[in-house]
Amino acid sequence: MRQPADDHAPGSRAGVSELRPAAGEAVSGPRHGAPHEDLPLDRNQAILQAAKQVGSILKKAEQPFALAGSVAVYAHGGTQNLQHDVDFCIRPEDADAVAATLREAGLAVYTPPEDWLLKADCLGQQVDLIFELAHEPVTTGLLARAGELSVDSVLMPVLAPTDLLRGLLAAFSEHHCDFGAVLPIWEALRRDCGDAPMPAALFFILERLEIIAPAGSAATAPKEEQP
Repeated sequence: MRQPADDHAPGSRAGVSELRPAAGEAVSGPRHGAPHEDLPLDRNQAILQAAKQVGSILKKAEQPFALAGSVAVYAHGGTQNLQHDVDFCIRPEDADAVAATLREAGLAVYTPPEDWLLKADCLGQQVDLIFELAHEPVTTGLLARAGELSVDSVLMPVLAPTDLLRGLLAAFSEHHCDFGAVLPIWEALRRDCGDAPMPAALFFILERLEIIAPAGSAATAPKEEQP
């Protein structure tokens, strides 16, 4: 899950203590959590296997969470073109408990330089445990909006599509500004994010290209259909 670090003020987050690898766990070298399952040869399948493994562990422990990122898009029907890691949203106050749960299951959990997530290794894949999404803490309400979907045959809570795209849009910056992924639900996104400079730039471009109607105006017919 990408969250531009240069736009993010440093500092610790309330409810999240400093987490380090478990006692006796080597920091350097590969970490392979859940060693009893072979790593699939296909990278997309490897990421799905890691998502299923971690999701099943958190479900069994009744930890509040929701799948996010490219695997969540896949669960909603997107193409199986997964990115480099697996993303889960957790609440800041649950970070210690989630880390303990995953360590008890044999996964390595550690604290990266970024102060808005934890990281874990599962089946050779990186897993991000995000407790601050687009510079806002993950809340009970965000997780409550998640629907239970099948992720390669394993049911788990998955972020709602609007929340997925809102997170993408809110994270736009001068260094990361990919408009293409957020076109499908522009009305809700403009309502929620349109006053911020980078989202406003997207909507200005869409209006000038006549892809969407200007804010506050009724939708009009295409030019060739107008008298």
